[in-house]
Amino acid sequence: MPMEWIDYQQAVRLYHAQQVAFTCGELLYRVRGGVNARSGSRSVVEVNSIIATYGTNKAVRERYVPPLNNSALFKRDAHLCLYCGHPFPYRDLSRDHVTPISQGGQDHWSNVVTACKRCNNHKAGRTPEQAAMQLLAVPFVPTRAEYIYLQGRRVLADQMEFLQAHFPRTSPLRLRALQ
Repeated sequence: MPMEWIDYQQAVRLYHAQQVAFTCGELLYRVRGGVNARSGSRSVVEVNSIIATYGTNKAVRERYVPPLNNSALFKRDAHLCLYCGHPFPYRDLSRDHVTPISQGGQDHWSNVVTACKRCNNHKAGRTPEQAAMQLLAVPFVPTRAEYIYLQGRRVLADQMEFLQAHFPRTSPLRLRALQ
C-alpha cells in the first residue's frame, strides 16, 4: 500500500536500518559511503523508485482522510473551474465551499471544489442552486494512493503504475494520470 513520498536520505536510512522488505521500480540513486579501514571496501546503497518496508501501519486500517490543501484540490479538479469549466493557472483559482460555511458547510474534501475567482465571487455565500450555477463534477475525498499522486510533482512512470494499481476503479484520476 503506498504510504507517502520520501526523499533519498530517508530511503537510505530505511536501507541502513534494514527496514526495506523489497524494492521495485527503477534504480534512482547509488549513494556511496566511506571506505572501511579494515577491508578497504566502500559501502554503496542503491535506492529504487519504490521501496516497501517491514511492519504494519495501523493508519492503513483506519479510514484515511488526507489533509486538504489548495494545490492538491486544484490538481484533483484538473485546474478547471467546476462552475464554468475553463482551465486556469493556479494563481487564478480559489477554493469554493459548495455548501458555504455561513450555511453550515464544512472545510472538507467532499464540500470543496476548484473555482475561478469570477465564479466564486458570483456564487458568493450561496449554494450552487441558490446562485443558479451548475456544478460540473461531484467533489470526492481522495484515497491515500490518489493523494500521494496529487502531492507528487514529478511522478516517474513506474511509480505512476504502482499508484494507479491502488486507485479505485471509478476514480476520476485514473484516466487523467495516464496523460
